[in-house]
Amino acid sequence: MDNGKARASWRGQLTLRGAVIGTIGCVIITASSAYTALKLGALPWPIVFAAVISLFFLRLLGHASLNEANVTHTIMSAGAMVAGGLAFTLPGAWMLGLADQFGWVQIFLVALCGTVLGLICTALIHHHFIVDTELEFPTGTAAAETLLATEAGGKTGLRLFSSMGIAGLYSVLRDALGILPTLLLQLPIPGVSFGIYNSPMMLSVGFLVGLVPLAFWFGGALFANFGLIVGGSAAGLWSTATAQGIVSSLGMGLMMGSGIATVVKDILPQVGGFLRDARGEKDDGQDSRSLVSGSLRTDAGIFGLGTAAVVVLVCMGLGLSPLASVVVVALTFVATIMSAQSCGQTGIDPMEIFGLIVLLAVAAMGENVQVRLFFVAGVVAVACGLAGDVMNDFRAGHILGTDPRAQWLGQALGGIVGAVVAAAVMCALLAAYGPDAFGPGKTFVAAQASVVATMVSGIPSVPAFVIGLAAGIALYWTKLPAMMVGLGVYLPFYMSFTAFLGAIAKVVYDRATAGRRAALPQDQQAEATAEHDRAGLVVASGILGGESIVGVIIAFVSVFASLAG
Repeated sequence: MDNGKARASWRGQLTLRGAVIGTIGCVIITASSAYTALKLGALPWPIVFAAVISLFFLRLLGHASLNEANVTHTIMSAGAMVAGGLAFTLPGAWMLGLADQFGWVQIFLVALCGTVLGLICTALIHHHFIVDTELEFPTGTAAAETLLATEAGGKTGLRLFSSMGIAGLYSVLRDALGILPTLLLQLPIPGVSFGIYNSPMMLSVGFLVGLVPLAFWFGGALFANFGLIVGGSAAGLWSTATAQGIVSSLGMGLMMGSGIATVVKDILPQVGGFLRDARGEKDDGQDSRSLVSGSLRTDAGIFGLGTAAVVVLVCMGLGLSPLASVVVVALTFVATIMSAQSCGQTGIDPMEIFGLIVLLAVAAMGENVQVRLFFVAGVVAVACGLAGDVMNDFRAGHILGTDPRAQWLGQALGGIVGAVVAAAVMCALLAAYGPDAFGPGKTFVAAQASVVATMVSGIPSVPAFVIGLAAGIALYWTKLPAMMVGLGVYLPFYMSFTAFLGAIAKVVYDRATAGRRAALPQDQQAEATAEHDRAGLVVASGILGGESIVGVIIAFVSVFASLAG
């Protein structure tokens, strides 16, 4: 792509009207996301919803391309995960009686610091995860398929929007009306959250990810829940509570080890590309849609190092020591890689877990001021939340042919707006309800923040964490999906079980259609296979998108109902 064409594509994709629509949507979605994350302890991806809304409003103003809509929804959805990063961590400090030790300024600095770090890191890892490894990123794929189906219409559009409608109606019956239960087939197994998550979205994640990765994910869940918790407790090796601490520590270690191995094995060797560019060498075979390709890599490296230095100063402004600030910046880079890998493989971004990992590392260095540890967790969680959103958007852009630089600038705009709005909403809710309204069984359950508050005292089982760390590195080095195993170990069993059922559904679907394809003439089988794959992808994306869209709408209704009350 020559420079003239690149500039033209920028002007056509990142437009003034798109920036205005995206910013307005960002304010609304960020505010509702902060409320939802605190109230329900969950946060649906707003990406598909934002994609549909962006295209709708752009076309009200005239002709709009899918790429302009893609950049607009990138702006619109960015603040949601910034809000999630704050809501999943900082209220834990309020639960411990630390509300009077920080206010809007510190919350905004946490959000801004995490946003900047997330933007830098995703700029540097974009090519590896989007172009080189081509991870699935189910949510980003669903957003792209939604926009493509809107453009194509016909059978593809009918499949997508029908599946979206069915999943959306199902979500209304479950979440808004309470007619359907959240969990099915629950069993009272001590220490194990056994059941099936009554979520079409989670089933579609398993369908999109596939059986082989889910086998490792589910294998980790079986080992942790029935091997360590049930088996170990029955054998008298430890109590159920101790076993749960071992499992959470092991899971964090596995994911941390996977992130470190990714940096060492896959990311650091790319530094050679930066050095070659600095010497004036250029790889003509470089993908033209890389975010930092050709001579831009050197500029991105200089920009990244300079901005990282500014972030270190911001961390110090939060009261962290210079050494702790440097460690936070370095480990946040590792954490965003783990976040990108998790989102790419599973569609799940456990941002508070990554915040906990870095929090515990900083605490091990001797930092024992509790409020500062919450700041650390908040910075990392925001960076990881934004990274998950950015990489999903990059995946959608890769499918649609969107310029990733326009998307990155859109994320920067949405992330900064989101940081302001999310901090303001957090403070407003604290002022309106008081710190006693946050915690298990209270007005705002803030489940993830409650876990962070519990873990501030340290890793439940250091030996299990170390074993997990070593195992995560070893598994990744042998090209086994350590992140998938770690998620299976850490996440509640019902989530892993439900995703696995989705993967089984994909196997059944493939076998059911294989017989029909075999009966066709040889010259028609290839086309039938492509149609079968496309139909499955579109329907699964619609199911995922339908539940996430309704989740955002329910969040809007909850916010307005709360304000009216």
